[in-house]
Amino acid sequence: MTEQNVVDITPVPITIKRIVDDLHQLGLEAGQTVLVHSSMSKIGWVSGGAQAVIMALMEVLGDDGTLMMPTHTSQNTDPANWSAPPVPQSWWQVIRENRPAYDPSLTPTREMGVISETFRKMTGVKRSNHPIGSFAAIGKHADFLIENHDSLEQMFGDASPIGKLYDCDGHILLLGVSHSNNTSLHLAEYRANFPSKSNIKEGVAMLVDGQRQWVDFEMLSLETDDFDTIGSAYHAQHGYTSGKVGLADSLFMRQRPIVDFATKWMTTNRT
Repeated sequence: MTEQNVVDITPVPITIKRIVDDLHQLGLEAGQTVLVHSSMSKIGWVSGGAQAVIMALMEVLGDDGTLMMPTHTSQNTDPANWSAPPVPQSWWQVIRENRPAYDPSLTPTREMGVISETFRKMTGVKRSNHPIGSFAAIGKHADFLIENHDSLEQMFGDASPIGKLYDCDGHILLLGVSHSNNTSLHLAEYRANFPSKSNIKEGVAMLVDGQRQWVDFEMLSLETDDFDTIGSAYHAQHGYTSGKVGLADSLFMRQRPIVDFATKWMTTNRT
């Protein structure tokens, strides 16, 4: 969606105060620990853009709150696995040999949206070390959430930031996006047992003892095709808060119950 399209669908400019009020209505409160997945264009034309959205979130959560966002870097993966878009096989080794090593302070996000990309560059925000599935956080529990995110195989497992969000009994805010973007459901994939559960071969460019290396490893094969189905099933049985933030249809919920539900759902329904 172009900026002109966003202007055309926005009756009046959306302000920080409007977003703060909408977040309060949705259930966000001071002191919470919240993982936010977002789509800037769905919110409407915001005076101040992504910066204003982040400022509103931080205002609501306050000094005792914690804000976390995904800062994944899917470009730093094995090109043999790429499909969106694929690249010629003749490029694969060139990419493996020349891709810069993941650098938490420098490597940009990919397909995370402008809010997450802006957030990761803010003063005081800390980013985890996983070279594919990093998260960034600021606030009271930021260090706990992002530290020791080093196991390549456990990108979204119990020791990851989303596993630690579970330990904190944190919340999820889907700001203009659906459960297909809800990375907490990947934690359920790690915990669930189902017949098709398997690993894939992956690779990353990363620093090893201070030197850039291409590292091959195996990790869980992750799927999102049934995430919206899981989210709908959870809502039908347990419910969660929905509402507008600006123009964006948004969902707000505790993380633990939906992860527990998804773990059982996958164990029962995935073949």
